[in-house]
Amino acid sequence: MDALAIRKAIVAGFDWGARTANIVAALWPERCKAMVSVSGYLIGSREANKIPLPPKAELEWWYQFYFATDRGRAGYDKYRYEFAKLIWQTASPKWRFDDAMFDRTAKAFDNPDHVSLVVHNYRWRLGLAEGESKYDDLEKQLAAGPVITVPTITLEGDANGAPHPDPGSYARKFSGKYTHRLFNGGVGHNLPQEAPQAFAAAVIDVDRL
Repeated sequence: MDALAIRKAIVAGFDWGARTANIVAALWPERCKAMVSVSGYLIGSREANKIPLPPKAELEWWYQFYFATDRGRAGYDKYRYEFAKLIWQTASPKWRFDDAMFDRTAKAFDNPDHVSLVVHNYRWRLGLAEGESKYDDLEKQLAAGPVITVPTITLEGDANGAPHPDPGSYARKFSGKYTHRLFNGGVGHNLPQEAPQAFAAAVIDVDRL
C-alpha cells in the first residue's frame, strides 16, 4: 500500500488472504476502510495451537502434520500439483472446476520458494519452526486475539470442506458494523472463485455499512 501510495483500502480475501486481511484490520485499522473475510475471524496464536482438538478435527488438519516431517516436505515438493488438486477437491467437494482452470493456478506452484513457504507456515503454527524475531511484538498483539473494529462482512459457503470455525464463535470479534452471509448451492472453500459475483458484491456492500 505504501509503495502504491494507497493510504486506506478495503481488504478482502479467503484462507491465507483472509487471515492477512484480519491482521491488517486488527493492527492497522487506520489503513483499513473495511473488510470482507471468508470464514470469519482467522487470527490465531501458537499458544492456542498447542491445545489438542478432538480426533475428527485433528483429522481435517492431516496435511499440517504431514508437513511437519521431512517425508512430508519431500512429498509435497514431488507431488505439489497432485497435492493441491486433492485439497481443491476436498475443500470444495461440489465445485466442478476443469483442468484448464486448475492449471492456471498450478503455474504458481513452480515458484522456487513455494514449498519452503508452505512448509514453514505449518511448522511455525505447531511451534516447530521460528518466525522472524523482528515481528515478535506484532505476534504478541495477535496472540491476544484483538477485536476488529472496522466495518466487516464475513462470508461462508454451505459446502466448505476445509476446517473452518462456526460463525457464532467469532461474531463477537467484530465490534464495528458487521454482518454475516451464508451462500448456498454448493459453494466451497474458495468462495471468491466459486462465487465471484457474491464476493465482489460483499466488497461493494461493506463500503456502505
